[in-house]
Amino acid sequence: MCGIAGYWNAGVDFNAQSLEVMAAALRHRGPDYSGRFVEGKAGLIHERLSIIDLNERSNQPIHSHDGRFVMVYNGEVYNFNELATQFRIETKTTSDSEVVLELFVKKGVEFVNYMSGMFAIAIYDRKEERLFLFRDRVGIKPLFYYEQPGTFIFASELKALQRALPHDRLRLNHQAVLNYLHLGFIPAPDTIYENTHKLLPGELAIIDANGVVKRKWWSVERQIGKEQIKSEREALVRFDKVLNSAVQSRLISDVPVGTFLSGGIDSSLVSAVAARHYPGRIKTFTIGFEHTRHDETGYAAKVAKHIGSEHRMLYATEKEAEELLPDIISQYDEPFADTSAIPTMLVSRLAKDEVTVTLSGDGGDELFMGYGAHVWAGRLAKPGVQMMAPFYRTALAMGGSRYKRVARLFEKSQVHEPHIFSQEQYFFSQRELLQLVKQPGEVFKPQFEHIRRQLTPEERQALFDFKYYLPDDLLTKVDRASMRYALETRVPLLDYRMVEMAFNLDPGLRLKGKSGKYLLKQLLYKYVPKELFDRPKQGFSVPLEQWMKGPLEGWFNAYLDKSMLMKHGVVNPEYVADLQKKFKSPKYAFLYNRLWAVAALHAWLDSNT
Repeated sequence: MCGIAGYWNAGVDFNAQSLEVMAAALRHRGPDYSGRFVEGKAGLIHERLSIIDLNERSNQPIHSHDGRFVMVYNGEVYNFNELATQFRIETKTTSDSEVVLELFVKKGVEFVNYMSGMFAIAIYDRKEERLFLFRDRVGIKPLFYYEQPGTFIFASELKALQRALPHDRLRLNHQAVLNYLHLGFIPAPDTIYENTHKLLPGELAIIDANGVVKRKWWSVERQIGKEQIKSEREALVRFDKVLNSAVQSRLISDVPVGTFLSGGIDSSLVSAVAARHYPGRIKTFTIGFEHTRHDETGYAAKVAKHIGSEHRMLYATEKEAEELLPDIISQYDEPFADTSAIPTMLVSRLAKDEVTVTLSGDGGDELFMGYGAHVWAGRLAKPGVQMMAPFYRTALAMGGSRYKRVARLFEKSQVHEPHIFSQEQYFFSQRELLQLVKQPGEVFKPQFEHIRRQLTPEERQALFDFKYYLPDDLLTKVDRASMRYALETRVPLLDYRMVEMAFNLDPGLRLKGKSGKYLLKQLLYKYVPKELFDRPKQGFSVPLEQWMKGPLEGWFNAYLDKSMLMKHGVVNPEYVADLQKKFKSPKYAFLYNRLWAVAALHAWLDSNT
């Protein structure tokens, strides 16, 4: 796990010093070694966090055996030993990096199809003066780039580009602001700046004198076949086998490994399987909160006792959350409204004191339909529901906070996946955005490739979550939070074999009635007693509503103040003031995430414009 950056033909106002600025911006990702390559049209940097083969012989940039290619690489390829054997790659180190580069030498750009792991890779062809970039299938590892005619600059985090480029090169992307206020994150390939982008999950780019060519080398839509796995018994056997393989491979490390254990289904399953394969007692880490409605530490402790882990627990206070807020605005580089970044940063800091690698349970909800939005997608698609939408909306709007929130789901005559997601997450609807922002427009529309069979509404909603919410919010959150403390986090449930099987399950094995993650739960009960999970889903959330009316009120109000809103001129101050007034009433408690999104946006604007 590392930080990478570089350029191709960067131009007169981007020089060797600019490369050093990018390196400094990424040093928290890799404090163990800092490497450089500069030649002709290209420059590459690598900030290393040593995980496999701690010897300096595995420092990067790494050169191919024939000297033609140079690589910097962020991530891990877990099947590197098998690939070395399969393709008869002679190695001089015990690192995966050497195998990855030599596989590229043998197979060209198709090499990426053989690899199982998480990665962002940059390879420079010294002979042809050509740069290659690759991002893993799911988008676990990030890669940003700035592109102008004849110039291409890339980095693991947007801050490296922000700090190295002249300020007038970066222009605010108003469409990205709109999407952020609707979803709570900025979906790829956009960023908060007009001329910087994210390389998509499963995408590669080739940059040379002829320009930039990008194409998808993998997509989840292409993995969805006409046939489905309908047998529960068969599915359980197959998933159990693959999960054990995925977890076992992600325990490979030359440094200590632990797991994040929230006490929920996904992290408990990953931790239980990891405990079976880890030599000795694995360490597990949990964050709790003082408000019991958001505290699952008791459940996590029971799971830890059952699997026999060395358990570490920390209670987060409002003061710690408040102290972290400036760091979160800085670390995420662009507006980001997911407040679970707070506990994620805290648990990462806790874990780093004892381990360098952690396993997390991310991906379970997206693969196995664990969100309320998946249930709502099915409900709203039923015949007659949309015909009655105006009636439902009016009736529900007369109720309390919960009913007023649900009423927003019936605002559109045709309900699309982003709208369901937005309202399930308490963000602004298209109708509200017309009143909120000063430059309104159409909100984000997802792009899906051709799929060989008709998906149910629930499956389409899960596909939206997997393709957008997972990489651009959840995985972003974990990557930035963990790498802030030079902690590598691996995600076994997102092994591509798990992903491909999950999207070919009969929908009833994913969502049974109103109960999501059905198959995953049956698998979990093989390892941990069922009675430990007989409770409602809580998620890795913070008591945000209470904090915004209590210890964080000062910070919150400062960024919603009329003078602050007028200074940046993005939103309508009168509309925000009306939301604040309503928020004080229990009937409008659900407005907290909308107001948080506006406050976080202006905290970012105030620091970056």
